[in-house]
Amino acid sequence: MKSLLKITREEYIELRLESAREIGKEEGLAEGREKLLETARKFKAMGLSLEQIAEGVGLPIEEVEKL
Repeated sequence: MKSLLKITREEYIELRLESAREIGKEEGLAEGREKLLETARKFKAMGLSLEQIAEGVGLPIEEVEKL
């Protein structure tokens, strides 16, 4: 890896963009997971079985039990 003092402007911009993409991806995944948990909580409040909820949202039953 090049020293940060020896990279071109374009390389610097690409590094920053790559970092921003990774941060955006992580934030998006976190938001998606929160929506998934919210949906599972709603299903649980509606009285669906733990098995139905787990299958419907794609979570392990153990995780649904903790909600």
